Amino acid sequence: MSVHEIKPVAADVLAPDALDRLRHWAGARPRELALRHKRRGQWKAWQWADIAREVEHLAAALQQHGFGLGSRLALSGAFEPTLILLALAAKAAGGHPLPVSRELSGEALRSVLAELRPSHIYVQGREGMLRHLAALGGAEDEILLLSSASVERQSGSVRVLPLTSLYAGGPARRLRLAARRAHAAAPLWSEDGTEWDEGLGTVLHHWLDSGQCVAFPESIESASRDRLEIAPSGLLLSPARRRVLADECESRLAPLGSLRHRAWEWSLEGAGRGLRGQIQARVRRLFGLQRLQGGVSPLPLRGQPAVDGSAPAVERREAAA
Repeated sequence: MSVHEIKPVAADVLAPDALDRLRHWAGARPRELALRHKRRGQWKAWQWADIAREVEHLAAALQQHGFGLGSRLALSGAFEPTLILLALAAKAAGGHPLPVSRELSGEALRSVLAELRPSHIYVQGREGMLRHLAALGGAEDEILLLSSASVERQSGSVRVLPLTSLYAGGPARRLRLAARRAHAAAPLWSEDGTEWDEGLGTVLHHWLDSGQCVAFPESIESASRDRLEIAPSGLLLSPARRRVLADECESRLAPLGSLRHRAWEWSLEGAGRGLRGQIQARVRRLFGLQRLQGGVSPLPLRGQPAVDGSAPAVERREAAA
């Protein structure tokens, strides 16, 4: 790897004590679930102790591929366990994890990468890999591009490696969860990706600070269905995703002016007890939101508490607790 000129980087997405917090939960709750992700139609889970071991392993693997003090790992894709673990591993190896919007392509992506000057990049999927290769065309510095959908090859100054190259001994043991167990303990819920500028830092902060499990959908297309199976206790959503969720909820409610819609609006005028409470609970259950704590609801209807677009819904939940 060539030596990169050290330039200022954006604010670190990980708090200074992030690794200490990880070790704390690995020691205090080694067998409790920390992350869940639906893959190929099945829920997988990672325990705190497994995560701590895998972060240590990934940090050592990154170092073997030239990652070290001051190195920069660009991360592009959906929030899910692999991306989360790589962000922590980059920190453990002495470098910086830097989220790059998965929606960028062409000149916009080229400009961002030229500014960040990452030494290593992780992208999800073949399309993301091809977009980054095109944007890195003509790059002078050697860059290692890791992808879950690639084979080893050289493209100019970019060396492409499959993500499996970091797992000499295989990835951490993942628990296969039955749907019933996946639903048993309500986790926090995230369905964003690196297009949310503050998202990775927000998810990592709440996850490591609270010690709660965080769950992720299989894809953005399956997010609504997967959320129903999880029924989360808190939402870690960007303003954009909360608007999408609000629109989804509005679209599935009874038509405005109908008897059922008037009953829903009537239920919001009271304290949520008796018949009003039963109606509210039934509507929230339709969207997998029945276990949200603190009375936070993303449904933008008359009488509903507004969700501040500058902070994730889980913060409103905690503030109300």
